[in-house]
Amino acid sequence: MTYRTRKRLAALVLVVGLPLYIMTAVWLVDQFERPHVLVELTVYVGLGVVWAFPLKGLFKGIGRPDPDAPPPPDEGR
Repeated sequence: MTYRTRKRLAALVLVVGLPLYIMTAVWLVDQFERPHVLVELTVYVGLGVVWAFPLKGLFKGIGRPDPDAPPPPDEGR
């Protein structure tokens, strides 16, 4: 997958997929009787971290410059 495609897919996951995941997680927790506050906090923190593991490869290196792009021209130094 090219850098540009990964960057666009990562943006799509963050803009569309993450809100859907959050809504699904909240709905899932609401299906059960409300647990103790610390248990509920642990569940939400766990669900907040778990989504990133399968997508780690997609987000890896997105914040860096495109490795396939040509180097910028020298400014006459």
